[in-house]
Amino acid sequence: MADKDPCDLIKGPGRAYCEADNSGGGPPDTNGVGGTGGGLTHGASDHVRQLAESLIKQINSLIAPKDTWAPAKADNWVYEQFLWLGQHLAVTVFICVVVVCGLTAWQGAPRLKQMGASTGWTLAAVAGMASVPGTVMLLNKAVSNAFTAAFDSNETTLFPAINSDLKHSGNPLALLLIISALVVALAFAALVFMTRQLGILVFVCMAPLVLASLARGGDMTAVKTWAMRLLGLMFAPFALLLISPFVKLAEGSLVMDTVLLVAADALMLRMIFHGVPYFGPKVARTARTMVERNTTNPIARAVVRAGAPDFYEQENTPRLPRTMPTPGRAMSQDRGVLFAAYGVKQPQRPGRLTTESAVASARRQATEAATRNEQIRQVRQQARAAAQPQTGGTQPPNRRGQGVNPRPAPGRTGQPGGSGSTP
Repeated sequence: MADKDPCDLIKGPGRAYCEADNSGGGPPDTNGVGGTGGGLTHGASDHVRQLAESLIKQINSLIAPKDTWAPAKADNWVYEQFLWLGQHLAVTVFICVVVVCGLTAWQGAPRLKQMGASTGWTLAAVAGMASVPGTVMLLNKAVSNAFTAAFDSNETTLFPAINSDLKHSGNPLALLLIISALVVALAFAALVFMTRQLGILVFVCMAPLVLASLARGGDMTAVKTWAMRLLGLMFAPFALLLISPFVKLAEGSLVMDTVLLVAADALMLRMIFHGVPYFGPKVARTARTMVERNTTNPIARAVVRAGAPDFYEQENTPRLPRTMPTPGRAMSQDRGVLFAAYGVKQPQRPGRLTTESAVASARRQATEAATRNEQIRQVRQQARAAAQPQTGGTQPPNRRGQGVNPRPAPGRTGQPGGSGSTP
């Protein structure tokens, strides 16, 4: 029985070295140009390219996935619970409207018109509740296909351009830069994926409760607010289209591709900041804080600061940093809009800065005041120095007794030796 070949346990380029004749002829020819072709370097480059391609596929699938965590059909068990609640809520509101219209039927046409509007909008709301999951699923697939066409369709888009540059580049430093940039972009893409998927899931499940508000008479305020939040989450990936015009300029250079990926990181963080409602600013600021604590690189800090700018947690004001509401206040405001659609007026609570934001605002104001006072003091000193006479020049007239005193007139001092002062 023949002995088992020990080279069977070796995979990759090392197997060729194991199987080669040990006659001093060097490594086997892997490039077709002789025995000194450098097969290990070539194999390592292939592995780097494969790693880059896998990272690009993961980034593409995380930013705009074809499937969402939200229910795809109305018969999903999770969605069925909210659907049951929304339908019964709509019917309850409709019954209340009918009772009120019946008790005030003496008013005539206005109540009859209100009852007719409530009937129509209740039917439309119940029908719309069942169609929300399918509509969101189709819209998500359209967004995913559009994003793929914009970033991974041909050589003029970002990801294929990076793959092409990887094939034609042999610079190990450039390969290291692009791999590092892809890994960082993958981390931001994972953050986008988590926040976006959770947001879509929550807003889809809330759809029956929001649509039920139409049963009162067709008040679209809450529905419009809900639709704006959901569409903002759905179309958030298109913020990366801002870097598409620069892909052609970066063609052929992995360093420029790395710069575009860094810009994409800032845009993804900004995407979370503006696209994810309620918790988006907090999540973006948390990511910025983590980066600033773990690195001293000024470029990395500048990128996260561009993606998550400074802000105060309250309402928007003309001054900077901007003021953003806390998650509780933002949800309370939207809850007030929803209750108003049902006819329940929620009292508006006055907003104030959180303790941390108030402390930061006080420190900023104190710093700005100290800087302003110091600048004013320096300007005043310069103005006084410019107003003083130069040495050897004509002195200006004195004001309020300042400057050099004139010689006392004789006979008016009252001192001994003056005119008329001696007996």
